[in-house]
Amino acid sequence: MTIKVIGAGFGRTGTLSMKGALEHLGLGPCYHMLEVLNRPENADAWHDAAQNGTADWDEILRGYQATVDWPACHFWEPLAAHYPDAKVILTVRDEEAWWQSMSKTILHNFQQADEVVDPGRLRMRRMSRDLIVERVFGGILDDREHVLAAYRRNIEQVTARLPTERLLVFDVAQGWEPLCAFLELPVPDEPFPFTNTTQEFVQRLADRKAKA
Repeated sequence: MTIKVIGAGFGRTGTLSMKGALEHLGLGPCYHMLEVLNRPENADAWHDAAQNGTADWDEILRGYQATVDWPACHFWEPLAAHYPDAKVILTVRDEEAWWQSMSKTILHNFQQADEVVDPGRLRMRRMSRDLIVERVFGGILDDREHVLAAYRRNIEQVTARLPTERLLVFDVAQGWEPLCAFLELPVPDEPFPFTNTTQEFVQRLADRKAKA
């Protein structure tokens, strides 16, 4: 089993919906940030990858056929080089909708005072703060234009550095047809798996904190 699809889109661009879609199409398991939440020992490997600029990708992603969301999307370029036969999907959405969702979920969570004591969650927090807060957004989370500039820059870099035949720029609102055409797979009869709304994200985070 090897990586066949690499997600290059930021979180809050429908990445959990994309995970569900890819797995439904037989391209699972798909690596998503939730995998790190469920297996926090993996956070160290991603943190080291950010520090060193390289990693044993086959070991980190052993058993997976696809990646979406952070932390993997931050490494879309070395992953694309390491898995030259993999296709790349850049998930996007309306900028204002993305900012509203991002600011109320991931960025809001990072701006809260740290109350984490569980060792596994501390490892996760260290990795995600270094990779997302510092490396992606330069430590600035409350400036709309600054955050959107990072979002646009990622889109520009991905589209500029990959051949068009290897890349799909995709809004999950488009549904199955363009995704399946790109992957050369039949369109399922089932509805596209839209999930992880802002409200669902906030509730899941609250539940996790309450459990901790």
